[in-house]
Amino acid sequence: MTAPLTMITPDPDADARRRQGLRRMRSLAVGLLVLAAVVYVATLGLDGFWGFVNAGAEASMVGAIADWFAVTALFKHPLGLPIPHTALIPKRKDELGRSLEEFVGENFLQEEIIRDRAAAATISLRVGRWLAVPANARRAVDEVAEVAGAALGRIQEEHVEELVRDVLVPRFHAEPISPLLGSLLDETVRDDLHHGLIDLALDELHGWLVANPDAVAEILGERAPWWAPTRVNEAVISRLHRELVNWVEDIREDPRHHARQALDSMLAKLADDLLHDPVTQDRTERLKARLLDQPQVVASGVSLWNALRRSVQASLADADGPLRSRLVAETTSFAERVVADPALRARFDGLVADAAVFAVDRYGAELTAVITHTVDRWDGKEAARRIELQVGRDLQFIRINGTIVGGLVGVLIHTVSVLIG
Repeated sequence: MTAPLTMITPDPDADARRRQGLRRMRSLAVGLLVLAAVVYVATLGLDGFWGFVNAGAEASMVGAIADWFAVTALFKHPLGLPIPHTALIPKRKDELGRSLEEFVGENFLQEEIIRDRAAAATISLRVGRWLAVPANARRAVDEVAEVAGAALGRIQEEHVEELVRDVLVPRFHAEPISPLLGSLLDETVRDDLHHGLIDLALDELHGWLVANPDAVAEILGERAPWWAPTRVNEAVISRLHRELVNWVEDIREDPRHHARQALDSMLAKLADDLLHDPVTQDRTERLKARLLDQPQVVASGVSLWNALRRSVQASLADADGPLRSRLVAETTSFAERVVADPALRARFDGLVADAAVFAVDRYGAELTAVITHTVDRWDGKEAARRIELQVGRDLQFIRINGTIVGGLVGVLIHTVSVLIG
């Protein structure tokens, strides 16, 4: 069985002020009751004007005592007597907690109310105005950078290794790669996206051939026939080098060169085979499987992650570095755009409202259930005392009003009695 939960006082000074205010209002209510009793005794048996006063004092006492009973019965047994339907809060706090949970859920956690409040809050405008100030944008970026750096530092290598080995590699094994490669290669060839890469490769190859004739001669010399005279081999190798340089230069300078066209045709055929030829697809999948089964795949994944993490952490840690400066500039620019664009603000406010509605739909029951669970664990007497401390001062107005209104009603009834009599 769960032990009762003691209610914690969040602010002792505030409670002291509430307690003082409650005592003051109680003293006023009791003082009015005593005054009514004194007036009643002093005017008892008198006629004329004092008869009206006596009737009013009598009714004031009745009203004051009745309302005292009603207010007291909420929190405890009046005079300690176990009268039925008294001490309601200590006895029925669990039902009150459930009722409060239902009340909050039905009247506050509704989609229309949430959307209205989100729209009225103009969150995107407020955030945009705040972030449009460079100092605020810098503060926000600094906080995000610090949190992101700490989060990256807490990711262990073994976690990354497990992710690559147990999640990514099995997923890559299960996912056919031929359709993906075929579609990507087909789009690349169709849009001529590979020509830039080919031009770069040709430039590098041409520069290397021109700058390294000795290396070319050494490579070709190893494959020259041993029986051929040295001068003949040197002349042939020199001619081959010149022809190779001229051929690469021709390909580089001529976008319509037949070698380029042959490469385009070969790539287009490979893309088609990857998409439609079962033999090519099978060979590609087997090659993928062999590569993924290599132990170096996991190690390479971890190494890549470590290099990326170190780079990002170093950039985030540099307060005056280009990454943070760029983030501040982009944040400020975007905030200014949000402030100036009502349509953009409306979209963001809609997203905020959608997120709030989703959170309430998904977790609203758990949120409101906290009320019931908390109230269930409260000690009944302690709960009554704390609630009385919060609202008891205002409830004393019921006693005061009962005394005054009762007196007026008593005078009115006495007046009617005199007129009828």
